[in-house]
Formats: sequence, structure tokens, C-alpha cells
Amino acid sequence: MNESTPFPHAQEFHLSLRVADLAKSTAFYAAILGVGPKDTTARYSTFIVPHLNLNFVLLVNDRGEPLDTYSLYHLGLGVAGKAQVIAAYHAALAQSAEIVKPSRTTWRGTPLHELWLRDPSGYLIEIYARLTSEELLEMPEGQEPTFLIAGTEPASAT
Repeated sequence: MNESTPFPHAQEFHLSLRVADLAKSTAFYAAILGVGPKDTTARYSTFIVPHLNLNFVLLVNDRGEPLDTYSLYHLGLGVAGKAQVIAAYHAALAQSAEIVKPSRTTWRGTPLHELWLRDPSGYLIEIYARLTSEELLEMPEGQEPTFLIAGTEPASAT
């Protein structure tokens, strides 16, 4: 396509993932997205998430092929602020979700409050919030990550 032929304005974003365990993945994404599935069958669960203009489908991996969770680097979910990132951490713990990186503030690149999880099939999920102008003023000199919950720092960070 060239500039004289633009894409039409999107009304909705659609994403579909193959998953290893439909029931576990459906429960995980219902908690993450804050809505239950619109439709669920033995083969798929469909989520319509109006506040994100998202049509999200989980499809059973019925071919028996290994899931390639490496090619899709991660899915991200932006939340309102630091408090919501911390709340997501506690919600993930309550669901026994795998926490890859605990709630922290990162300063390099795009400064964010972030939490990294792994869904039941192994896909990475980033829960993040952009820093406010006031929070940006708190940047440490060495720009090392700041952990948001005491005791969650990895041994190498202490």
C-alpha cells in the first residue's frame, strides 16, 4: 500500500491465540481482561472487551504441535497507574499465575511500572502503567529498577 491508499480506521482489534489448556487459559484471561467469555465451546472461548475495542479468541491447540510462545514476544495490558500494577501482582498471586518479573518501576527506555506474567500456555504478559510527570522526577541516578513490593526483589537485585 502507498500513502494514497490508506487503511480504513479500525473499529476493533482482533487477536487469536492457540492455547494448551482452554479452561485454564479462559479463567486466566477472564481475570486479566475483567470480563468473562462471550462464547465458550469445547474448541474456543471468545472475549469481547468493549473498553479495549478487543475481540480476543482462545483456540484449543488441537493439532498437537508444540505452541511457539517465542515468536509472539508478549501481550501487553496498560493500566491506569502504579496502584493497578501492584493490584495485578496480588491478583496474579491469588490465581497462582507464574510471575516472571515482580512489580517494579523501570527507568531505561520507556519508564514504566510493570509486572511480567506467563499465561497457562507460556505466553508472556506485561501489565504496565506509564509514569506520571511527578514519578519521572524520582528516577534514581543509576536508573536501576525499583521494586514496588518489599521482598520481591530477586537475590541479584538486593
